[in-house]
Amino acid sequence: MLYGGSEASDIYSAICVAATVLVPGCDRASVMLRRGDKYSTVAATDDVAQRIDEFERRLGQGPCVDAIADARPQIDKDLRGPSTWPELARAIVETTPVRGVMGFRLLIDERKAGALNLFSDTPGAFDAAAAGAASVLASFTSVTITAISRGDDVESLRNGLASNREIGQAIGLLMAMENISSDEAFDVLRRTSQEVNLKIADLARALVSSHASGKTE
Repeated sequence: MLYGGSEASDIYSAICVAATVLVPGCDRASVMLRRGDKYSTVAATDDVAQRIDEFERRLGQGPCVDAIADARPQIDKDLRGPSTWPELARAIVETTPVRGVMGFRLLIDERKAGALNLFSDTPGAFDAAAAGAASVLASFTSVTITAISRGDDVESLRNGLASNREIGQAIGLLMAMENISSDEAFDVLRRTSQEVNLKIADLARALVSSHASGKTE
């Protein structure tokens, strides 16, 4: 989904859609990025998500605004109760169906670049599992926008995703076969790639292919 688009705007939109698919309880999402000295919404699943971003920028408060400044995820499971952002909570509850919000900071080369903003229409839906899934997606989004900012084309992004997936599969195979941790499995890949003078991604691809054909040793 993320790398199916041909332009940056398509990829940002796909990230928002992915959030509603991958994060439990997420009904809407947006991506806010810095443009000059201001932040603007570059993609949103719908008008409601767009409107909440506008509320935050106007009021100067909310999970998205705070997530940009703070490394910690910003979460309010139920905006109907006492909130860290009372004015925003009141505006959202009175004018939208959204009842829970989360904001995660996005980085470009370790620089604060924006926020991934997630919204739920169900009070209390954003639990620990939802926050964990959102954190992973936010990290992946940071990698994606960094690649875009460096001018990487979509084909390069697709290749990078494929390589990362194969490395992940290879690590999983080593963990199962050798009964070792993920860190130990990655270290095996790293050391072996150096010994045989082969890139980690290529080694991982060979391992996954060998396992699929039943030739893993």
